[in-house]
Amino acid sequence: MSALENNAGLQAAARTLLRLAFGFLFLAHGWQKYFQFTIEGTTAAFGQMGVPAASLLAPVAATLEIAGGAAIILGLLTRVFAGLLGVQMVVALFMVHAAGGVFVENGGFELVLALAAGALALLLVGPGRISLDALIFKGKKADKVLVNA
Repeated sequence: MSALENNAGLQAAARTLLRLAFGFLFLAHGWQKYFQFTIEGTTAAFGQMGVPAASLLAPVAATLEIAGGAAIILGLLTRVFAGLLGVQMVVALFMVHAAGGVFVENGGFELVLALAAGALALLLVGPGRISLDALIFKGKKADKVLVNA
């Protein structure tokens, strides 16, 4: 197994796969908040769920999901956006979804837990070498740029 674990190509592919999948999901959920539910509808839903300052937090959450999702897909400031989105999902888990139990059909936390785990995993492992972070910060390892800053 160590040959697989130490294979730089497989590690790059795994990080890229994580970025593409989770970036897409965040982008899609932000898009949904803006264009399917609308910000007004999202604000009302946040208010019904007991989110404080829903009129402020609804557009902030939607914008973070769109911008952060796109940035993660591109591998741009990956750790910053992954950290912010991970925190957002942990807050949503405890503030709104924990009371619903595990399953999403009951308003549960399974989706936000998966999104939080994916975002926080990206925070920990970084964007990998197939990313704009790697291109921009060529002289340094993209995985270490924000950790050492």
